[in-house]
Amino acid sequence: MNLFRKIFAKKIKVLPLYLKQAEYIKAASAVLVRMMQTTDKDEWFNCENKIKSYEVQADDLLTLIYEELNEGRLMAVSRSDLQTIAMTADDFMDKINSAAKSILLYFPKRIDSHIEDLANYIMSSADALGDMVGYMNDFCNNIDRISAQCDRITELEHLADEAYEEYVGYIFQNESDPIELMKYKNIAEVLEETSDTAKRISDTVRMILLKYLDK
Repeated sequence: MNLFRKIFAKKIKVLPLYLKQAEYIKAASAVLVRMMQTTDKDEWFNCENKIKSYEVQADDLLTLIYEELNEGRLMAVSRSDLQTIAMTADDFMDKINSAAKSILLYFPKRIDSHIEDLANYIMSSADALGDMVGYMNDFCNNIDRISAQCDRITELEHLADEAYEEYVGYIFQNESDPIELMKYKNIAEVLEETSDTAKRISDTVRMILLKYLDK
């Protein structure tokens, strides 16, 4: 179990970078929810700009994470595993940004409650990710807590899948304008894919836990 104590050792100094990455994701997801709560076009542009700003900062941070991992001496967990966590988290941020862009791409006439629900599931996944990364400071004593956050993200992904399927059925039954219908479907699809990306983070962490618990 001492292996876990070395994962984010001081010589690596990488944990604060992961925490900052999670902070950017949480902030962007909160703005995404706000974006899905309005049909004001000016607010859409403001929200999209804020999310893009977080995404740019997260990209710069990813470079720092790679540099820190390459310089780290204590590597109880392989660089590739730690890089995978950072990469999947960055993919999550990219998908949040894509979801925001989809609103400006399609300019839907309305935003149904199902869409807001999907955005809320994404924000909850981002919150769980932030908690999970925080627990990594003491892997040894927080394995159960980390696993619980992985379970939470998986649960949220299932809820998002169900919400997406329900919404697709709803719009096909209730939306008579085929162009608007495809707009709503495509926006919901990007949000559902964003939730899937969050689950890939938890799947990666689960894989690492299993790998190093077996040692």
